[in-house]
Amino acid sequence: MSAPPAHSPPRPPGPVPSPCINICHIDAASGWCEGCQRTLDEIAAWSTLSDDAKHAVWLQLDARRDVLFPPR
Repeated sequence: MSAPPAHSPPRPPGPVPSPCINICHIDAASGWCEGCQRTLDEIAAWSTLSDDAKHAVWLQLDARRDVLFPPR
């Protein structure tokens, strides 16, 4: 499976969007979704997280992506 596109944390005014890209498969080793690199707890809580908490998740996604899909 090829790596999904890299995330860049959005910070425009308004609500923080979900990083979901509809590739929903949890990696057994890391516990992260292979599409959006969030944990099941982060996915489940997304709609109730504050914008600051959502942004904090976004800031972790590129590093998680590099673990799941190491750069060549």
